[in-house]
Order: sequence, then structure tokens, then C-alpha cells
Amino acid sequence: MAQKGVQPDQETFSCSVCLDLLKDPVTIPCGHSYCMSCIKNYWDGEDMKKIHSCPQCRGTFTPRPVLEKNTMLAVLVEQLKKTGLEPAAADHCYAGAEDVVCDFCTGRKLKAVKSCLVCLASYCDKHLQPHYNVTPLKKHKLVDPSEKLQENVCSRHDEVMKMFCRTDGQCICYLCSVDEHKGHDTVSAAAERTERQTKLEVSRQKIQQRITDKQKNVKVLQQEVKTIRRSADEAVEKNDKILTELIRLMEERRRDVKQQIRSKEETEVSRVKELELKLEQEITELRRKDAEMDKLSHTQDHNQFLLQYPSASKLREDPDSSNIDIRPRSYFEDVTTAVSELRDKLQLSLTVEWANISLRITETQVLLIKPKPQTRAEFLQYSHKITLDPNTVNEHLSLSEENKRVTHTGQKQYYPPHPDRFSNLYQVLSRESLTGRCYWEVEWSGEGIWVTVAYKNIKREGNSAECAFGYNNKSWALRCNKNPVFRYNGVESPVSGPVSSRIGVYLDHTAGILSFCSVSQTMTLIHRVQTTFTKPLYAGVWLSHWKAGVTAHFPKL
Repeated sequence: MAQKGVQPDQETFSCSVCLDLLKDPVTIPCGHSYCMSCIKNYWDGEDMKKIHSCPQCRGTFTPRPVLEKNTMLAVLVEQLKKTGLEPAAADHCYAGAEDVVCDFCTGRKLKAVKSCLVCLASYCDKHLQPHYNVTPLKKHKLVDPSEKLQENVCSRHDEVMKMFCRTDGQCICYLCSVDEHKGHDTVSAAAERTERQTKLEVSRQKIQQRITDKQKNVKVLQQEVKTIRRSADEAVEKNDKILTELIRLMEERRRDVKQQIRSKEETEVSRVKELELKLEQEITELRRKDAEMDKLSHTQDHNQFLLQYPSASKLREDPDSSNIDIRPRSYFEDVTTAVSELRDKLQLSLTVEWANISLRITETQVLLIKPKPQTRAEFLQYSHKITLDPNTVNEHLSLSEENKRVTHTGQKQYYPPHPDRFSNLYQVLSRESLTGRCYWEVEWSGEGIWVTVAYKNIKREGNSAECAFGYNNKSWALRCNKNPVFRYNGVESPVSGPVSSRIGVYLDHTAGILSFCSVSQTMTLIHRVQTTFTKPLYAGVWLSHWKAGVTAHFPKL
């Protein structure tokens, strides 16, 4: 008679991938067993690596092993099922790597279904029942399972933080309010949550209104594309008829007119579509922000709400894309009129009138382009916050004032190693990328600095021309000292007039315009660049290393 051996538990015959009893069990070369479908799916995800591994021991196999059903193990599993080894009812409730676990389970932990902000513990269904049945526990605050409960505990007094210090902008416990926060403006965390929740809703309403406005503008732009194409087609057709009458003299000009109109058509359509795409992207970003705020507004943990509120509630300035000004819709009608006049005057004025036609085509605009700013107030419409990136600053430069000021102190600073850091040259770039229209100012003092813009992929290691602002084709730089000069790709260009201690920089990335101005009571243009920018730019400065005390500051505008 066979003796009863040790009764194996379910885990012995469970697949470590699906955590269920083995189905069509297979044993791989390292000796571990899995459901055939589970290990196949796991290896399918590794096919790009060409090396396949065991989910448990991480042993690797090349090539991919051929899987054969382990008949003995399959029979054993089936027999065990018949003798009563069935999946535990709570198997699907066992906590995985990404789950919050019940703090009161012993052995294999179950998933937590709620966390208590009073007990600072998480509970599965079974261990949560006292909070529903015991009168004192019914008053406790239950929230969705959270791994961040300890963040609600004051590290100094080991008390739950139920208050908020408005003076310092942080969650505190009761003892903190009568200790180091004594005399501060303190309220309950719930009251502060209520007030900020109201502000959050106001911000959401603003976002939703922006979305509505931008959606209207998208529809306008979509209609303009149709109008441009229709107007262009009509202009081409009418001009073909007129110019055909003068074919012996105008064949070449006819082709030129058609080509210019089509070119202008595609240019304008491209501009409209570019703005349309920008609006779509802004709408997507606003929806993402709205979803983030919505999620935050439903957070049950007051402290978590307050911790995340500053970043979630902050709104970026709305770009100018909402203000779309459309020209009259018969865009090419003037071109046709000019061609008709040319037909009558051709014998005497072909050369002169042709220039007039070309000018009319060139001046056809769908969107009114805003004039270039002239006064400081006009430049400030495009003001852009600039903060310096600590990961790029040279070790001989010191950052201060929330990374808006950089100084050559004469002493080496300690910064953690980073591949973006300028290793030899006393240079630093901004954290923000620059596209569209941007304006910022730089105050400087000392021996002199270079005020620059550069692509992110400028070289950082060494002191060669590939690293130095203005000495390569990835950066543009204005030298600010007694002998100012502009430099690009190693070529110097003279500038007009002396430079002041405050330099204004205006960038129109799309138009390829970069301007440097002296800022005083008036704006004086120092140098202007017209080029094509292929990537986002970053603001930067290069400080003279000859003498300590050189400073550059990016003031708030």
C-alpha cells in the first residue's frame, strides 16, 4: 500500500508567468517549467534580441529551444486536479510586483483594496472588514491603495500631517504648527485642498475654453485651404486664357506665372497647415493637461493632491495662434487683373508689367504676418523665460538666483559629471528650447561675454572650434565688450555701434531671423541675421576666463 507523501501546494505546479496551474506544461533547458503558451509569448517578445531567457533564473539560450510537452508533468497536474488541488479562490487577488500589498496578510500577500490615512496601512478585502464593522474604525479615511502612505507622516514628530502651512507651502502635523511653524498661516489640509480645488476648476475651465477657441480656428484654417486652392485654380485658368492670345510673345511668361502661383499656393497652404498642425498639437497638450488636472481633482489623499498641485495646475502661456487674421479670399484676383492689363499694353510695356505681375503673386498672403517688433514693449510680447541648465555649465562658473545668473568666481565648482557639460570653455546653455518667436534679455558685467544661441548637438568636450560659440555652424554669437563683433562659423562680422550692459535677443525661428539689440531707453539694433534654422535653438553665454567677476543674468521680463 502506497504511503501518503507530502501534499504539494498549488504553487509547486503553477506557471510563474500566469500564476495559474500549468497548462500544456513544457520544461526548458534550465529545468524550469511553464505553460506552453506563456513561454512562447514571453520568447516572442524577445525575438528582436535573438537571445531567449528563462523568466525565473534568467538563463539564456541560443538558438530558441524547441518546445515539447512534458507528458509526465501534464499527467501529474491532471491527477492533482482530480484529487482536489484546484486554484485557490483568491489566486487572482494575490499581489503582483506592481500592486500595493495588504499589510496584514501573512505568507503570500493579497492585493490591497483600500489604504487608511489614519492607520497608515493598506488592507485586502478580508482585513478591511473591521473598518466597515467596528464603530471607531468607520470614521477612518479610506482611499484607493497607495504606496505613499509614509509621505503623510511628519519625519520629525512621527505624526500624521493633517495641516498645511501656507507660509512655507508644505504639509505639516499638529506639533509642527506649534513648533517650528508657530505664527505661520496654517489651515487644515482639507481646507487648503478645497480652496485649491476651486482654483484648479477655474484653470480647467480656461483650458476647455482654449480648446474650444482653437477648434474653431482649426475649422477656419481647413476652409481656407479649400479657398486658397479654389482661388489658385481660378487664377491659373483665367491667366491661361489671357496669355494664350499672346502666345508668340508670352509663352515663357505664361509658364512663369503659372509656376509662381502654384509655388505661392503651396507656400501659403503649407503655412496654413503648419499652423493647423500647431493648433492640433496645442489642443492635444491642453487635453493632456486637462486629464492630468481631472485626475488630480479626484485624488482622495489631500496631501498627495497638495504635493502634485503646483506642477499640475501651472499653465503655460497661450501662444498667439488663437488670433488668426485672414486676408480677403480672392487671393489671386489682382494677378489676373494685372495680366489683363498686360495683354493690352504688351507691345510697349512687356518688361515693366512683368515685374508688376511677379510682385502681385509674391504679395499674396493668406494670414496677415505681424510686423517685426520695433519698441521694447512690442518685443516683450514674445518674452520667453530662460533658466540655465546645470548639466551644461562649465565647472569654473557658478549658478545662482534659481539658475538665472552665472558668474565666473575664480573658484572651481563641484557639479556631478554629465555628458552635456562644457568641459573646457566657460560656457552654459539654457534648459528651455527656443522655437517660434522668442525674446529675452541678458544683463552682463565685467570683462565681457558672448551672448549666443546654439543647437543642442554642439560639441561639449574639449576646447576646439566645434565647442566654441560662434566658431562653428551650430552657434551664433555676439561679443559684448569694448570691441563688439558678431561671429558665425568662425567668420567675424562688424556690428553697428557700441553695446549696452543689457542685450535683447529676438528670435523668429520660422522666419530664420535672429536680432541682437542694445536695451536702454530705446531699442538699438546691433546685428541682425537672416538664415534658416533647422532645429530648436538654446540660449547661452560664454564668459571671459581672463578675470573673475564676469557675470551674465537673464532677468524676468
